[in-house]
Amino acid sequence: MSWFKRKGSNIVTETPKDMPEGVWVKVPVTGETVHRRELEENAWVCPVSGYHFSMDSKGYFDLLFDSQEYTELFPGIVSADPLSFTDRKPYADRLKEMQKKTGLEDAARVAVGKSRRNDMVVACMDFRFIGGSMGSVVGEKIARAIDYAREHKIPLLIISQSGGARMMEGVLSLMQLAKTSAKLAQLSEAGVPFISLMTNPTTGGVTASYAMLGDFNLGEPGALIGFAGPRVIRQTIGRDLPEGFQTAEYLLEHGFLDFIVPRTQLKSRLAKLLNVLNKKYEQPLQD
Repeated sequence: MSWFKRKGSNIVTETPKDMPEGVWVKVPVTGETVHRRELEENAWVCPVSGYHFSMDSKGYFDLLFDSQEYTELFPGIVSADPLSFTDRKPYADRLKEMQKKTGLEDAARVAVGKSRRNDMVVACMDFRFIGGSMGSVVGEKIARAIDYAREHKIPLLIISQSGGARMMEGVLSLMQLAKTSAKLAQLSEAGVPFISLMTNPTTGGVTASYAMLGDFNLGEPGALIGFAGPRVIRQTIGRDLPEGFQTAEYLLEHGFLDFIVPRTQLKSRLAKLLNVLNKKYEQPLQD
């Protein structure tokens, strides 16, 4: 079937009737369309503009672990509804709905495996589940991932992708900031490396806790990273914000990030970093 049809003196394009929906994906920054398969093969990075689309936890696990082989840790942990919270719908119903829609138990997963022959524990958040919000389950999985890395002396990578604390769990959600930060202090005392990767977006309580506590803090290109949103900050200080404020590039320039790593280079860059760290930690610590 022809994609073009002449009507009078003009030529108009027609969408083939056998074209499945969702085959083409629009790039927000350029307006260009990219074939979905091309994005999937390029780790959901536009090959022309370099725009980084959001990628789920499975995508990161498949990208980082050798031969896409890994063992998921701590499955079966699900949120309760201790506050019997209700907004537009009961929190318990929202949880069931998101679990059915995403196939996830909550907004974080943990896995262990080999990445370029280096052992690595990866805790990855998933924005699809209630905006990657950090509730009790996310805090518990991150804490257990830290403990596992400490007990087995395996480097830890946490991939953050979150809108912040989960308001439906109130103070129980806020407690996860202190809990995960304390666990990371124990990891540091044990001399086990922790690498934090911040993707788009990394905001709120996640930024205020473990996301910014890495031995190395990495960001993906163009990622929004911050605590409060630009509108709230602008209203609070009564001043216009600099161009590019709260982007990964701005934070790198001002010393909050160590590297910006394109996703397509993430596995190789992590391997180089881990090789350096492993040599360092093989040496006896000096007083």
